[in-house]
Amino acid sequence: MDATKTDPIAFGTDGWRATLDVFTDERVRIVAQAIADHLAAAGRSAPVFVGYDARESSEGFAEQIAEVLAGNGFEVLLPERDVPTPVVAHAIVDRGLSGACMVTASHNPPEYNGVKFIPHDGAPALPPVTDDIESRLREPDLCPPDERPPIRRCDPTIAHADAVRDRIGTDLSGLTVVYDAMHGSGRGITDRLLADAGADVIRLRCDRDPTFGGTPPEPSAENLHTLADTVRERDADLGIANDGDADRIAVATPDRGVVDANHVFAAGYEFLLESHSGSAVRSVSTTFLIDRIAAAHGETVHETPVGFKWIAREMADHDALFGGEESGGFSIRGHVREKDGVLVALLVAAATREESLDDRLDRIAAEYGPVHTDRTSIPCPDDRKDAVMAGLSDRIPDDVLGREIDRVVTLDGFKLLLEDGSWLLVRPSGTEPKLRIYAESDDAARVEGLLSAGRDLIEPLV
Repeated sequence: MDATKTDPIAFGTDGWRATLDVFTDERVRIVAQAIADHLAAAGRSAPVFVGYDARESSEGFAEQIAEVLAGNGFEVLLPERDVPTPVVAHAIVDRGLSGACMVTASHNPPEYNGVKFIPHDGAPALPPVTDDIESRLREPDLCPPDERPPIRRCDPTIAHADAVRDRIGTDLSGLTVVYDAMHGSGRGITDRLLADAGADVIRLRCDRDPTFGGTPPEPSAENLHTLADTVRERDADLGIANDGDADRIAVATPDRGVVDANHVFAAGYEFLLESHSGSAVRSVSTTFLIDRIAAAHGETVHETPVGFKWIAREMADHDALFGGEESGGFSIRGHVREKDGVLVALLVAAATREESLDDRLDRIAAEYGPVHTDRTSIPCPDDRKDAVMAGLSDRIPDDVLGREIDRVVTLDGFKLLLEDGSWLLVRPSGTEPKLRIYAESDDAARVEGLLSAGRDLIEPLV
């Protein structure tokens, strides 16, 4: 049976992604028709932006989407080149658009692609929107070509760069930054912003390569050895990497190498609190270090399920200063409520210009206590996830590694809060056929023990 006819089109944590045997022109056009119908039903008539990342197939898919939208009466804007997802989100608000489609598989390997819909407010689409789109999937029904509005090319990067500079205005002169685009859409954008602010920028993988050099554009420590080595070898102050569509960030320092994104969150929030007030929003999988920093400044923290759409919603509801997650996606009050690895690159550089990031993180550890985090995954078919999580609900122990469970949080999976302040979280991935296990403690060895305990809980159920 043909997989392209039977595999469901479903919008997960961040849009619909699939391998290219399933993610076909025909199915992309079906999605585009559903988005057009959704916009029409919502009374939206302004133009729609269609962006795309650096993958070989992305521009062609974007053109297919543009044709279907135009065939439904929408003027369409396409970028002049591949662009970061946050640039597309900013263009929606900046230009007063109906919304946007972004063709990207983010950090996935080149054999994948994906599409996400971003509504008129520039924030990630929430389930009522994506559920409505899924309910409208059908073959395209287009008006004649001579009745269609135009499809125009434009450059959205300038307005986004101006917005980032307005939000994080700073002089980076004297700072040396190594920037790794991972062959993705941040090239020529993040590095240019850093250089325009006065930084001396050393560029890595800043050419377009649709194969990403054989390494998925995932800014994890194992994929950023060259970045960390170059920071040390070139006596740089900071290393920055973006993922394939530049909505996420990774950071490297001379002493630490690649920094845990939880600590990037802590450093960024603490830096912002020097001159601003406001709460923080973090996902359930993100460090409690944020809570300690917030409490010391008289601020609060709002916890959400995993997925930036929930963080964006809470940022709006609470006028939060900073929001983010342990996977390296962050945004700041006053900017578009979509994670923005370009914006946060400038933020981290500004913080480093004031105080070396290694020194800042040492000081944070001294003031708020040491924090160690890690995560692992267990393969699990998507159709088994619900049963496994239901089985786990009946197997929650009274203690883990000799520490009693103080409370169980069920916001997203099961988060076991232990009496000593450490925690263990098990939840189903929203993007892959896996179960995620996360742990945090003030002791690195104990984190490994917690992850092992999590695997022992879950593996018999898979």
